[in-house]
Amino acid sequence: MESEILSESESNSKKINIIICGAPGSGKGTQSAFIIEKYNLQHVSTGELLRQEIAKGNELGKKADALISNGQLVPDDMIIHLLEKKIDKLGPNHPKNGIILDGFPRTVNQAEALENLCSTKNAKIDILIDLEVDDEELIKRILNRGKTSGRNDDNLETIRKRLDVYNKQTKPVLEFYKNLGKYVGIDGMGTMEEIFERISKAIDEIK
Repeated sequence: MESEILSESESNSKKINIIICGAPGSGKGTQSAFIIEKYNLQHVSTGELLRQEIAKGNELGKKADALISNGQLVPDDMIIHLLEKKIDKLGPNHPKNGIILDGFPRTVNQAEALENLCSTKNAKIDILIDLEVDDEELIKRILNRGKTSGRNDDNLETIRKRLDVYNKQTKPVLEFYKNLGKYVGIDGMGTMEEIFERISKAIDEIK
C-alpha cells in the first residue's frame, strides 16, 4: 500500500519528509514544534509508537514491553513495522504535507531500513537536520533546566554519559546521510527564532 503522506503530491504543496537530530539540550523538541506548525507536518516518534503499542497490550506491545523491562533494545524490524503501520494509517487523503521523524534512526542499520521502507512507498527522506551545539553549552543548558525541573538525571556525570552515548551512536548515522547528500548541519546557538530561521532556510531550499 502506497502512502501519499510520504510521496510527492500533484498539488503545489510538495511533500517533504524530515529527520531531526540533536543531542539532549539542543532544543530539538522546540524546533520540531516550530517546523511542524510552519510546514504542516505529521510528527512521528518511534518512542511514542512503542508506548502506544504497550498501552494497547497486544502481542507486539507485550513483546516490546518485555524487552524494555529487561533492559534490552527493541529490534529494528519491530520498530520499522510500527513505522510502516503508522505511515499507512495516515492514508492517501491525509492533509499533512509530510512527516518529521524524531528519535529515529539511531543506527546505520535503522537508517538503511528506513531508506528501504521509503523506497517501497515511492517516497524519500528529503533532509536530515542536525542541531549543532557544543557539549559544554549543552551541559550548561541541561544543568540550568535541572534547577527548575527537579529531574534527577540532570547531574553533571549523567549528562556527560548521555552526551557521550549520543555522540557515539549518532555520528555514523550523520555520516550515512552526508553520503546521501541529505545532511544539513544547523548552528544551534542563538535565540529560538534565529535557529528556526536557519532551519527554515535549509528546508525552503529543497522545497
